[in-house]
Amino acid sequence: MKIPEYIMLSAQLAASLEVSGWPKPGNVHRTVDFKETRFEHFLAGAIAMGPSIREVATRGVKAGREEIDVSELKLGELIRKAVYDINQWHKGGNTHLGICLLFIPLAAAAGKVMKDSKKLELSDLRKNVDIVMRSSTAQDAANVYEAILMVSSKKELGEYKPQKAPDLYDPESRRELIEKNISFFDTMKTASKWDTVAKELVTAMEISFELGQPTFERVFKETKDINIATVHTFLTILSRIPDTFIARKIGLKETSDIIKAVEIGRRKIKWISEDAALILEKGGLNSKEGSEALWNLDRKLHENDSVLNPGTTADLTSASLMIAILNGLRY
Repeated sequence: MKIPEYIMLSAQLAASLEVSGWPKPGNVHRTVDFKETRFEHFLAGAIAMGPSIREVATRGVKAGREEIDVSELKLGELIRKAVYDINQWHKGGNTHLGICLLFIPLAAAAGKVMKDSKKLELSDLRKNVDIVMRSSTAQDAANVYEAILMVSSKKELGEYKPQKAPDLYDPESRRELIEKNISFFDTMKTASKWDTVAKELVTAMEISFELGQPTFERVFKETKDINIATVHTFLTILSRIPDTFIARKIGLKETSDIIKAVEIGRRKIKWISEDAALILEKGGLNSKEGSEALWNLDRKLHENDSVLNPGTTADLTSASLMIAILNGLRY
């Protein structure tokens, strides 16, 4: 198997396993759908992103072999293409924007590291995620803006009075990005003030590499159960990092200022992280008490349909799984 296909399949498998994990409290999973978004929509999206992952991995291999410069990876163009392709294959709304933002740079870095062999060191992979992001361009940023606008509205994302990056909703924003040479990395650095996926992209995927992937591999080694490993990874991330997707939704009910909204939301959803930690203390899916507590939290979060959906935590879990799969984990 060629390296780009290997990376593509790793990404598709990671996204499919993540959504199949159950019960990941508040998420769509194999036993619970949202009104407009079903489990099958996530499976469709996981498959539809494949060509973009393969293309960016191919470009990563070329960059690793010094056939192209790292700045020529076309991260933004391929994020936009992945989001577009997903929308063509299902009508379930925004299922994979966060995953596309994480997977495309990760796949490029993997191609760069694995240019001649499927073996890799995680430290090299993480270092190259950072290189890939810091080498991104203003054109990448403009394409990412278009990808976000393809699946999100101002009502969903709130307002931010820009300092170092133009307003996403300004019709001139894409032109301004190019003129001022504001890169994809720069825009994510600005957004990292309120969005954990953005923060992940400017910290060389700190949560995925330092918390998510080690947790996933440790739990799988202990249990030999892919579902328990997936759910416990999700709970571990949720217990330590309040979900900014939920925080934004909660806070925007009180203010349109995105930074203030997320601050308000984080305070109001602290109990979700505390419940996730308590479930793990009780043994999670490894114990009757933990399982009952987990199902109770899932029901509680689903009472508000998709409002209390830890979507950012799901994105981080997916990235953690992809790293583990690239690292050779098989089940």
